[in-house]
Amino acid sequence: MNNMFDLTGKIAVITGASSGLGSDAAIALAKAGANVIIVARRKDKLNTVRDIVAAAGGFAVVKACDVTDEECVKQAVTEIEQQFGRIDILINNAGIAIRGGVDTMTNDEWDRSFDINVRGMYLMSKYIVPIMKHQEYGRIINISSVNAIIADKSDTFIRHAYNASKAAILGLTKGMACSYARYGITVNAVCPGLFESEMTAETLFKSKEFLNGYNTLNPTGRPAVKGELNGTLIYLASDAASYVQGQAIVVDGGMSIV
Repeated sequence: MNNMFDLTGKIAVITGASSGLGSDAAIALAKAGANVIIVARRKDKLNTVRDIVAAAGGFAVVKACDVTDEECVKQAVTEIEQQFGRIDILINNAGIAIRGGVDTMTNDEWDRSFDINVRGMYLMSKYIVPIMKHQEYGRIINISSVNAIIADKSDTFIRHAYNASKAAILGLTKGMACSYARYGITVNAVCPGLFESEMTAETLFKSKEFLNGYNTLNPTGRPAVKGELNGTLIYLASDAASYVQGQAIVVDGGMSIV
């Protein structure tokens, strides 16, 4: 049974891997045996993640790239294919959460949310899917959010562009899954609940009022702790999930069921 989750020798590309859930995913997949290519804009932070992976006995390659820049994405994917000959796993994790409602956000803030959260996912998939189709194998995991399914009543943490862009990922995931299943490619989404990360540390985790309310509503009674998403990602990236297609797996401690 353990062999079903073994990623030894797999080539995994992870975007938004310089911090938070992306860096956690890179470390986890490397420990499971994958060779990880970590992608983000901040090369210094990527180097730190690479060193952590190496210290744990894994292998990581740094690719500094803005996922909204098509030429940068195309070049990065070309270099990865030339170096490794294949790409087995893609975790589309890069994302931002800009606070504000439709009546307060600027057009630039709205567009930037969709550029990074949706366009970046589209561009990475655009250049990696043909490689997976050719090799007739692939695992694509799109990181959405529980906020694609539920919203926050508090005006303090209103994030309409985040809600909308993360919901768009669910539709994209279903479309891709239907189109590419025949090529041996699975496409699924993961919807994390509240995890402490660079994105949430300066906002959600600093508000005792918010955390108290969250903990009261959440059946688990707490936010997620570091690493609690990793098992889901390894499962979807492995052969254990070979018949899981087009699904959105919610990892939120039960927040979305209340």
